[in-house]
Order: sequence, then C-alpha cells, then structure tokens
Amino acid sequence: MSLRQTRMLFALAAVWGASFLFIRVAVDDLGPVVLADGRLLVAAAALAPFVAFSARRTVPLRRYLVLGVLAAAMPFTLIALAETRLDASLAAILNASTPLFAAIVAAAVGDESLTRRRIAGLLLGMAGVALVVGLAHVQADLAFFGAAACSLAAALCYALGTTYVKHAATGESPGTLTLYQQLVGGLVMLPLVFAFPPPHTPEGGDLLALAGLAIGSTSLAYLLFFRLVAEVGPTSTLTVTFLVPVFGVLWATIFLGEHVGLGTVAGGALILASVGLVTGTRLPWPRRFARQSPAGAATFSRSR
Repeated sequence: MSLRQTRMLFALAAVWGASFLFIRVAVDDLGPVVLADGRLLVAAAALAPFVAFSARRTVPLRRYLVLGVLAAAMPFTLIALAETRLDASLAAILNASTPLFAAIVAAAVGDESLTRRRIAGLLLGMAGVALVVGLAHVQADLAFFGAAACSLAAALCYALGTTYVKHAATGESPGTLTLYQQLVGGLVMLPLVFAFPPPHTPEGGDLLALAGLAIGSTSLAYLLFFRLVAEVGPTSTLTVTFLVPVFGVLWATIFLGEHVGLGTVAGGALILASVGLVTGTRLPWPRRFARQSPAGAATFSRSR
C-alpha cells in the first residue's frame, strides 16, 4: 500500500469515525428516523452527480429493497436510536464489532468456516463488548442496555447486508450499489418521517451535522471506500475497521468533551484485537525500499 493509499485509508476512517459525532449532535432534535432518512436521501443526491453515468438505469427493485432496508435504513436508524442514550465514543467502539458478526453470518451460510483462530477472535470480541458495556462511565440502566443492543444490532445488519450483496448482487458496479442502496432505503423510510417527526425544531447546528453526516460520512466515505477496494483490494481496505473507532473516540473527545474511561479503552482494544484475529488483517503502513528507483525517488512497498 503506497503512502497515497495509506492517506486515503486514514481519510476514510476519519470521515466514517465522524459519523458518530454528527449523529450525537443532531439526533436529539431531529430524532432517529428523520436523521437516518435525511442521511440517506441527501447522500443519494450528493452521490448522483458522481456515479449517475456508471450506475444502471434499470435495477431489480426487490434486490434494492432488501439491500436498502437491511444495509442502510435499518443500521442508520438503529445507530441513531442508540445514540439517544449512548455517547458517540461508545457507539463507535460497539460498531467495530461488525466484522465479528460478518464472520458468524459467513459461517452460517457456508461461505467461510469458523477456524480456531476465528473462534478465539469471536470470544475475545464478546469479552471486549462486555467490558465496554459493563465498565461504561454512564449509568447502566435498562435504557442504556437497550441502546447498546441497538448498536450491536446495527453491526449485525451491516454484516447481513454485506453477505446479501455477495450472493445477490455479484457483478453489480459500486456506483449502482451505492446510489440505489441509499436512494431506495431513503424512499422506504420516507413515510415513517410523518409518523415520527422531529421532537424539536431543528437548529442550524443540526442541519450542518446532517449535511456532514450525509455528504462527508456517507457519500464521500463510500467513494473513498470503493476507490481503495479497486486499488488495494478488499482485505487491505478492511483494515479501516481498526481506525474508525479510534477516530470516533477522538472526535467525540475533542468536540463533545466526552470522557473515555479505562473500561472503554480496554474493551475497545479487545474488540480491535479480535477483529484482527477474525479477519487475519492488520493495519498497513507504508515502508520505503532501501534502494532507489532509477529516477532517484523513493519507492514504496505494499505491507505484508
């Protein structure tokens, strides 16, 4: 992975990690449903100019109904619902369990086997989640555990959606997948906006947070993600999982002043270690070759 690609990886982690900050800022006034639906529709509108020419003009509606609901509308709403009670930093760390659920789903449908290493990683990940939830600095009441369950359910939705794409959308272009997933998910949720309107009148900060969430943490993030997949492959791109919670905690600490306790740090470290065991990946860093190219410029090796 070159230095440019490593910078793209960090940029992707930064904008995805910021999504938890944006949600925490806007969810109290907009509500989970309006925030999630606004994120989907604004993201689709922002993506359209970039992918409209590469996206298919006609798509199988049933496929994108499943994908839009399972991989976009449901997890976006569940994360927003969770952050009505959870700190942004806690939500970011719990969401890092997505690859663990992906391993379980893949084993359940026969795509991959659960090796000893993966089983150890899953057990370590469960211990990390228990540590994050059990030693959180907030009052652990029923609403708190319900919010944590919503955050984990969102991670499960992402895992199910990824598996569904692999089986039902093979050969579909990234532009088509991204655009219609957001668009169909947003249209499906639109009637719910009238049933669950914003609890408070949105302020300017709420709308700015929604714009940042939709354009930066959704549209831009997907464009960076698919560019990395095309250049370095899905395995190397998957290492972004290690960085997203780090940036999620960082932004929440800097901009929201959230306190990050020892239990959160220790549990997050266990979850990230478990992701490494389950996926067999580690964070790539650019390494310079000792010898120079004929032009005298340093070259970069791909991390092993």
